[in-house]
Amino acid sequence: MTGWLAIFRRELASYFATPVAVVFTVVFLVSAMAFTFYLGDFFVRDQADLQSFFFYHPWLFLFLIPAIAMRLWAEDRRSGTFELLLTLPVSTFAVVFGKFLAAWVFTALALALTFPIWITVNYLGSPDNGVILASYLGSLLMAGSFLGLGAAFSALTRNQVIAFVGTAAVSFLFMFSGLPLVQNILQGWMPDPLISLIASFSFLSHFSGIMKGVIEGRDVLFFLSLTGFWLFVNTVIVDLKREAG
Repeated sequence: MTGWLAIFRRELASYFATPVAVVFTVVFLVSAMAFTFYLGDFFVRDQADLQSFFFYHPWLFLFLIPAIAMRLWAEDRRSGTFELLLTLPVSTFAVVFGKFLAAWVFTALALALTFPIWITVNYLGSPDNGVILASYLGSLLMAGSFLGLGAAFSALTRNQVIAFVGTAAVSFLFMFSGLPLVQNILQGWMPDPLISLIASFSFLSHFSGIMKGVIEGRDVLFFLSLTGFWLFVNTVIVDLKREAG
């Protein structure tokens, strides 16, 4: 246990040792507020809820989370600390999990800093705070899936730009797989069971249910399973890189 905890502390501290933490947090907060109050027509809707706030989280994560994840392993490989990191007396998975958890906690802190909008909507009306809390949970779970995917891509290359593009591209596929437009395109040359299977991997479909305040086990399990899968892939990639020297 102390192995992954040491990695976690090292990685989390590294975010605040550079401008990364400030830049990401400011961009996330400004973008979230802009989408909520301008594109989301927060005041025009005249409803005491945060639907317009959470609606844009998947789109924000599509570009901001890969920016965090791209440095998880690519930076170590570029700077030459990758081999040194793997000589520590801890398992590969402990290193993978510690790095991922640090990025996830950092993302959670950025999410927590949006609390003024929660206070604002309570001041303006009487929202269903249970729905809002569920939406925050769903957003955090979805961010974990984005990060797990990004960590795996970061382990594949020492080039952070390639890691960013690869993560964003695959995340884009996960985002759009459940949209009616995509399903209609696939309907002409794929059997319905396969189309349904592809649609079941949509981040949007699973997050939209949680955003309405309905926390179903299948949605939570989807995000946790997907995160676990990518952490496993990440571990395999790092082990292969280690064996290859």
